[in-house]
Amino acid sequence: MTKLTHLSTTGEAHMVDVSAKADTKRVAQARGRVVMAPETLALAVAGQAKKGDVFGVARIAGIMAAKKTSDLIPLCHPLPLSSVTVEITPDEALPGVRVSVEASCAGKTGVEMEALTAVSVACLTIYDMLKAADRAMRIEGVELVSKQGGKSGDWRRDD
Repeated sequence: MTKLTHLSTTGEAHMVDVSAKADTKRVAQARGRVVMAPETLALAVAGQAKKGDVFGVARIAGIMAAKKTSDLIPLCHPLPLSSVTVEITPDEALPGVRVSVEASCAGKTGVEMEALTAVSVACLTIYDMLKAADRAMRIEGVELVSKQGGKSGDWRRDD
């Protein structure tokens, strides 16, 4: 089993010292989905939600969340993000929307948490903006898809 880096030898939580690590390009992709009634999806796609542009607001919320990850997740390092892309795609087959995020930076530690936080908050925002129409919506499948860079190298989810 891999040693947990955020625990001291006595088991206490601490922030890892990354000062000796070299800056490298880091990229992470994550995804999730919001499953909803077909009528709710149609409402969002048509731009008829009472709270406004569901997808536009969720996209901004995801970007903002990525930038605030170190304020939300204990022991995360603040990172100088160079890019955060949030894509929201309606999918009638779910029915619902698929949310995918790519985050990148040149830094000493990875951007996986930023990508996952962005997906989570974008999905939560979609739920919030549509909950008056459909409280039974579900947020599902929030997961890391891939990461690039750093000492541990590249990783990709096998689907």
